[in-house]
Amino acid sequence: MTSHRHHPHQLLGRSEQELAWFQRRSLLQAAALWVASGGWAAAHAQGRSNIVELRGDVLRNGEPLTAQHTITANDRIETGPGSTAVFTVGNSAFMVRQNSRVALESDTPTAVKALRVLSGAVASVWGKGADRQIVLPTATAGIRGTGVYAEVFPDQALRGYFCNCYGTVDLVAGSESLVSQSSYHQAFWAEPTPRNGRLLTPAGAINHTDEELEFLAGLVNQRTAWQVAGRKGVKDGRGQMDYSAPPSNAGSAGSAGSGSGSGSGAEPSPPPAPAPAAPSPAPASRARPASPYGPDY
Repeated sequence: MTSHRHHPHQLLGRSEQELAWFQRRSLLQAAALWVASGGWAAAHAQGRSNIVELRGDVLRNGEPLTAQHTITANDRIETGPGSTAVFTVGNSAFMVRQNSRVALESDTPTAVKALRVLSGAVASVWGKGADRQIVLPTATAGIRGTGVYAEVFPDQALRGYFCNCYGTVDLVAGSESLVSQSSYHQAFWAEPTPRNGRLLTPAGAINHTDEELEFLAGLVNQRTAWQVAGRKGVKDGRGQMDYSAPPSNAGSAGSAGSGSGSGSGAEPSPPPAPAPAAPSPAPASRARPASPYGPDY
C-alpha cells in the first residue's frame, strides 16, 4: 500500500478529506459493481447510467443531476459545496471536485474531445486517441492516452494548474508551448500574466493523489504508469520515476571495475533522469478553440 509519507502531496485551498473520496466504502462498492457489470460499454449498450457516484448538489446543463441520468460528451457539469461527480464517457474517467464548473465537448455523445475547466478542479484518465484537449482559461493541453489533474483558481485571476500525471501532453499558453513527457507527475502553472517572462512555469504536485488516478484508471480497465512500472518517483512536479540502482553483490561490484581500483565495491551511479523536452513552436492544430462561455474562457 502506498504511503503518503514517502510520496507527499501539497494542499492549496483543499483538505485531506476531500482528496480521500476514493476511500468511501459506498464508492468502492459502486466501483466494483461498475467494473463487474462491464463498465461503460455495457452501460451504454443497456441504456444504464454512466455515473459511478454522485454526492451533493450537482447540475447537468443547469438542471439537477441524479444517479439515474447519463452524462454525455456534450454536457456541462457544475458541482456545489461538498459535492462531487465520478463518471465515465467512452474510455475516459472523470472526477469533478466540489465548487467546479466544467464543460464536455465533442462531435459525438460517446467520446469526449475537449474538457473545458471553467473553474474548480477535475482529475481524469484518458484512453488512447487523437485530437483531445483540456482547456483552461490560461492554457490548452493536447492530450493522448494519459492521466491528468487540472485546476482553475478564480481568486487568482483564473490562474491555471495542470499536472501531467503520466503520458504525453502538448501544452500551449499564448505564444509559448512545450511537450510534457511524464511518468510521475510533471506539473505547471498556467499564469494569467507572464511571471519572470513566462506563462508556463514549473509547479509542484498539489491537491491530488496517486490513489485518485489509480481509482479512475481502474474504472476504464487501465493502469497508471507507476502501477505498470512497479515503482514511483519523488512527487516534486518534475515528472520522473526513481532511478535508484539495484543493490549489487560484492563479486559483481569487483568485476565491474574499470581497472582503477578493483574490489572497491562502489555501486554504479544511477542513470540521470531524462531531460525535459525543449520548448517548441505552438502547433496550429492545438490552438485554443473558441469558447461559447465568453472571452474569459
